[in-house]
Amino acid sequence: MSSSSQPGAEAMTRRFREVAERVLDFLLDDAPEWALDLGDPRGAARLSDLSAQADAHRVAVLTDALGSLDEIDGDLVPAGDLVDLEVLRSRISADLWHTTELRPRTWDPLLYSPGEALYALLERDTLPLSERLAALASRCAALPDYLATARARLSEGPGMPRVHVETALAQLDGARAMLASGVPALAAQEPSAPSRLEPERLAALAAVEEYADWLRGRMEGATADPRLGARDFAAQLWYTLDSELSPDALLVRAESDLLATEEAIAEAAAEYEGRPRREGQVADVLAALAAENATDADTVRPACADALMHLDGRVRGLDLVTVYDDPVRIIPMPESRRGVAVAYCDPPARLPAPPSRDAFGAVVPTPLDPAVLERPTLVAVAPPPADWPAERRASFFREYNASMLRNLMVHEAVPGHALQLAHAARHTGGTRVGNVLWSGTFIEGWAVYAEELLARHGWAEDPRENLALRLVQLKMRLRMILNAILDVRLHTGDLAEAEAISLLTRRGHQEEGEAVGKWRRAQLTSAQLSTYYVGYAEVSDIARDLAAARPSLSERERHDAMLAHGSPPPRHLRTLLGL
Repeated sequence: MSSSSQPGAEAMTRRFREVAERVLDFLLDDAPEWALDLGDPRGAARLSDLSAQADAHRVAVLTDALGSLDEIDGDLVPAGDLVDLEVLRSRISADLWHTTELRPRTWDPLLYSPGEALYALLERDTLPLSERLAALASRCAALPDYLATARARLSEGPGMPRVHVETALAQLDGARAMLASGVPALAAQEPSAPSRLEPERLAALAAVEEYADWLRGRMEGATADPRLGARDFAAQLWYTLDSELSPDALLVRAESDLLATEEAIAEAAAEYEGRPRREGQVADVLAALAAENATDADTVRPACADALMHLDGRVRGLDLVTVYDDPVRIIPMPESRRGVAVAYCDPPARLPAPPSRDAFGAVVPTPLDPAVLERPTLVAVAPPPADWPAERRASFFREYNASMLRNLMVHEAVPGHALQLAHAARHTGGTRVGNVLWSGTFIEGWAVYAEELLARHGWAEDPRENLALRLVQLKMRLRMILNAILDVRLHTGDLAEAEAISLLTRRGHQEEGEAVGKWRRAQLTSAQLSTYYVGYAEVSDIARDLAAARPSLSERERHDAMLAHGSPPPRHLRTLLGL
């Protein structure tokens, strides 16, 4: 097509926004559990169709969507829309690869964990109570067929890894508890609900028990290797990071940074102890910090809450970034979500309503309802597993001592995840792509950058307290780098458990319980552990370059600018900031 006959910029922008919203509607309709988490209640009464037939339909729709996006001339749309176009194209390409090549629905039972179908309706008030209960009844009624599909798909695949089966069974205990007590407790709040919900609840509970028995029966044969292999891991890394960084390049960079960080923490430990550097000094100083700031099962949550309260005031006082008054609560991690990470940040449903159209038919974004900002963000912290021996449980509490919990709350809450996602909720773009599709690389990268930012400014006015925070922040930096090394070496090589545990405990100064949990997480996930390291490098580079490009900006103005665009991949944030 000649340039003279190309649609004008206005027409092309309108066309892209219409295509983008149609594609988003498909993605949200295709995954109603995820959509409800975001705040779209249109599929609240349904469960995802994960059957082979649905996958075939999904591939056809995604292929058509990719073709429609390829017809958009990126030179004729504004920068924000161009980023949305690239983010959406990457997501569709990733979904196609997962569905047709990686095919995790044929070997990963965690994708069928029914707790996710119930949790948002039980714990979040996105819908009025009567509608939540009606949706719960419908989802409970659908669970038997859903879990029958799980058995069929997992039977057709190459086999399941044992670690995935074990974790899925542990999460089923949480789903069982929700159905046994959580659903009846919620139904009791609505007088007419219990009798209407009870048959579906009992059928769902029986289906969960049947599925658990089926999984247990396959434990003996669950011998598949959880490693993706070099080819699939390279693709997974590409799609997860939205970056051209290869596994080999990532490994080389991480191993170099590991050496530099070991030097930095050795210097900090010597300063803290007030003595020259010596063999074993870092381990001794970290052990002393853990002993001085001991926690147990009764004090972890209060320590997190105290740290959160302090951080709210400290970040405001330092004027590092705008702190909103959106509520944040510390909760025990629900049983149905345990087994992968020790903590996570769970923002409330904050998706704007679908856009309307103006008198000329153009898509007009709908502003976010201010009422949704009053819903709390939940920071969940998991206790050590009940079946751990006493010494490993003690190891957990040494790792997550009060000093380490301060840094954890920086990462998970303020100025980390909770605050970043509060900024993201206020983002309004030409489409809802920025509200729906989040980059884990940016989200984790910002949270790790926030750890360094707070450590640089200090916890308080006490130099020794500040040095203690710096020490645990450097320990977390070692963990972040080792996450990436473990991720690459596990999935592309033959890294054994004993070597991995030694690496994490010796060079990362991690407790044995933490190292065992991380080995498990590395097997259960792929590429996600690399988002911390790569994201931190990219976000910190953006902060440095933005300061150089706009020296008149204050630190708060600079950080607010970085957080004003939702949660885009860092390379696209550069575009949006004019870097």
